[in-house]
Amino acid sequence: MYAIITDGGRQYKVEEGQVLELDYRDSSAGAELKFEEVLAYSDGSSLKLGQPGLSGASVTAEVLGVQQGPKLVVQKLRRRKNSRRKTGHRQLYTKVRISKISI
Repeated sequence: MYAIITDGGRQYKVEEGQVLELDYRDSSAGAELKFEEVLAYSDGSSLKLGQPGLSGASVTAEVLGVQQGPKLVVQKLRRRKNSRRKTGHRQLYTKVRISKISI
């Protein structure tokens, strides 16, 4: 059994018990998120598609916490000017566990 949801302009194929990293949102660990935009649902034998979404369908997830992604190094160089800059960036993600898919 799986569902396809949208969040933050991206589509995710989710199953119950799956752990996802979503874009950062200000919610504490243990909070509950509800995704109302369900595009498709499959129970193994049949597939239901929405146009564009399924009405009445939702996916519930539990927030596990906030996590930082890998460090990205940004280097800027202007040739022949003796100008160099090196900075880094770590994106924040919200880690969630899918708890229930309901139709």
